[in-house]
Amino acid sequence: MSNAHDGSGRERSELGLGGKRVLVTGGAGFLGMPVCQLLNERGAGEVIVPRSGEHDLTDAGAVRRLFEQSRPDVVLHLAAEVGGIGANRDNPGRFFYSNMAMGLNVIEQARLSGVQKLVQVGTVCSYPKFTPVPFSESSLWDGYPEETNAPYGIAKKALLVMLAGYREQYGFPGIFLMPTNLYGPRDNFDPRSSHVIPALIRKCEEARLADQPFIECWGTGSASREFLYVDDCAEAIVAATERYESPEPVNIGVGKEISIRELVGLIAEATGFTGEIRWDASKPDGQPRRVLDTTRAEERIGFHASTSFADGLSATVDWFREHLGAAERAQAG
Repeated sequence: MSNAHDGSGRERSELGLGGKRVLVTGGAGFLGMPVCQLLNERGAGEVIVPRSGEHDLTDAGAVRRLFEQSRPDVVLHLAAEVGGIGANRDNPGRFFYSNMAMGLNVIEQARLSGVQKLVQVGTVCSYPKFTPVPFSESSLWDGYPEETNAPYGIAKKALLVMLAGYREQYGFPGIFLMPTNLYGPRDNFDPRSSHVIPALIRKCEEARLADQPFIECWGTGSASREFLYVDDCAEAIVAATERYESPEPVNIGVGKEISIRELVGLIAEATGFTGEIRWDASKPDGQPRRVLDTTRAEERIGFHASTSFADGLSATVDWFREHLGAAERAQAG
């Protein structure tokens, strides 16, 4: 490792990725693909992407075999089982177990294998339901998460505790990152499990094509969210892999919030849907407000999101129309 200085003038260590064998769980997924592309661009010797059909990360024996086969120098644990409000509400037990088990197995095997660094990607869902905005990392333990997100968020937050314990007892070099809500091309557009932006893009586009007079949205529209373009998040993860060494968690976001009501209007405009927007207040809003304090990311890893929301949303709509919308229309025809 070489030494450099972060934006605050503090010295930090640089982990050179050149020639390293990097294991990326979830590397074939929405976030994993741009992460792997950046790792290759940074000169990683080999980027190893385990497939879920071949390696069940909830099985300790399967994870042990994966590490024996891949012999990684660095591990990025991105794999997760997650969805939007509806999926979280319907699968609390499964989401807790799978995320907890995957993290336990990957971190323990990374320790046993003597990896040089592990990067654990957590979630903004770990924050308390009524966290003062913007969310500061110091507020992480000040209350219980929003109920529909709690099993997933707590499972991820427990891995932060695990890494802290492993650092103290074993000197294990693990770091913990907490991205805000992501969006972008290649997202999950399945209405049964998608997050808010892909779900709304699909809903608006399908309504436009069918000439429907209205769409119906969950909640009241009063809740706010922060959205980070997936390629920007990938840049932050790779930057933290190279530069960040401390046990404190790091928020990864843009530091700006938008109400769900405003978001629906922007997506309707981006897709060309001009019908009525109706709200079903019997459905949950989720966490009332969500926006991150990104000071630590800017100071410690030099990360600042570079993609405007307008540009990112346009790219996401274009990708949906080109890849999924066109394929489904062809199948229907």
